[in-house]
Amino acid sequence: MSSQYVPLTAEQAAKHRTRVTLLGTAGGPPWWDGSDRSGISTAITVNDSVYLIDCGEGWGPQFRKSGLGPAGFQKGLDNMRAVFITHHHSDHMVDYPNLLLLAWHNGSDGLQRPIKVIGPGDRGTLPPIFAEEKREHLPEVFNPDSPTPGLVESTERLLQAYALDINDRMRDNAKQDLREIFEFEDIQLPADTGRDPNGDPTPAMEPFEIYRDENVRVSAILVDHRPVFPAFAFRFDTPDGSIVISGDTGVCRNLVRISEGADILLHECIDMDWVDGLMGPDSPKPDPNLMQHMLAAHTAIEQVGPQAEAAGVKTLVLTHLVPGNTPVEKWEKAQVGFSGNLVVGEDLMHFGLGAAANS
Repeated sequence: MSSQYVPLTAEQAAKHRTRVTLLGTAGGPPWWDGSDRSGISTAITVNDSVYLIDCGEGWGPQFRKSGLGPAGFQKGLDNMRAVFITHHHSDHMVDYPNLLLLAWHNGSDGLQRPIKVIGPGDRGTLPPIFAEEKREHLPEVFNPDSPTPGLVESTERLLQAYALDINDRMRDNAKQDLREIFEFEDIQLPADTGRDPNGDPTPAMEPFEIYRDENVRVSAILVDHRPVFPAFAFRFDTPDGSIVISGDTGVCRNLVRISEGADILLHECIDMDWVDGLMGPDSPKPDPNLMQHMLAAHTAIEQVGPQAEAAGVKTLVLTHLVPGNTPVEKWEKAQVGFSGNLVVGEDLMHFGLGAAANS
């Protein structure tokens, strides 16, 4: 394969019109012992405009450290165009409030246009109770009036929770209304998509466009992170190449479809030996049902390479690593079954697409 991509320094990457920056590469909610990986978040930059994917823990400080942005870049959000959320799990959204509530202090006054925030819509129905027959106590439904909200409703409720701070900033510090700084949008599935959250959450489908500007065309497709629905992978087609973000998913035909011919595929990965140690037959609390449940929702080291090979991608970058403290040498086993270039992602790793400008 040609045009394989290798990690660059921030200075090297800045010479490329299109670049990818891994802000955080840890997956899952735990604070991983012995790891300094930040929560999952990725930035794609085209013509100095930034597109953020997911808001895992610590994405903001990582963004400041990343060196992204044009000459004279000082604050943070000056050149952010859009934000995309793959799915509504806490490790992908826990620092979403920071994006909204700290915008005033990190560059929103330099924006030329509102930042678009695009994410999954309402699930539509509650997920089933896993292993219900084994539960001593069944959970009460949280927020029964709206138990599965989409991005727009979740954001409105979040802003309501911080009403005191928001009103104080606007009244005392003359800050701009946040609803003028951001525009929020639920991703609408195509009308002919079979919607079956508790059955088949990933019906065969074609990628569909969710965003376009002068720099990028962004398309989405449903992926298999059951019981989470909707869960999306995103493809960014730029003048210099294509980048796919897998989101959280098990082995999935839709992921292969949206990744076909991509230059870089950023794919989640889970160490099933770690899962086996937690709940396998020789663990303190064996739970084969839960083990299979986790495997269905994530992609094991042994499965990632063949998935990338089927899509014909040039470079496979592992991110959303679970657990975040598994040694790099183990993740490198994902090369098996993949003839392209494998990179184990690290925080603040950069990739450049297209020709580098002369310095």
